[in-house]
Amino acid sequence: MKVVFHIDKQEKWQTVLSNIINLLESGKKDIRSVEVVANGKAVLGYVDSNLAIPMHELTELGVCFSSCQNAMNANEVDKISIHPFIKVVPAGVLRLVELQTAKYAYIKP
Repeated sequence: MKVVFHIDKQEKWQTVLSNIINLLESGKKDIRSVEVVANGKAVLGYVDSNLAIPMHELTELGVCFSSCQNAMNANEVDKISIHPFIKVVPAGVLRLVELQTAKYAYIKP
């Protein structure tokens, strides 16, 4: 299984991170890839120091985090200010389409 989590609201980060942990714990053998795509106000989570440790721990389990450059621009978030393990993509919606075309299951908590 390949899964993409879509987040566009800052206040949803704890829910998304909890959902990922639950998914990884319950589907260990079946999960091949997990990516989080953040756009909208959710890109602010990538500069939140309270989220850095849980996000980093998930990257060590193979989870990939992507940030929409358009949303970063709109929210005045510089690439240098986000956590170093975050991949910046030109457009979050395009990344979601790419992943869904590659047969990723789409989840938006």
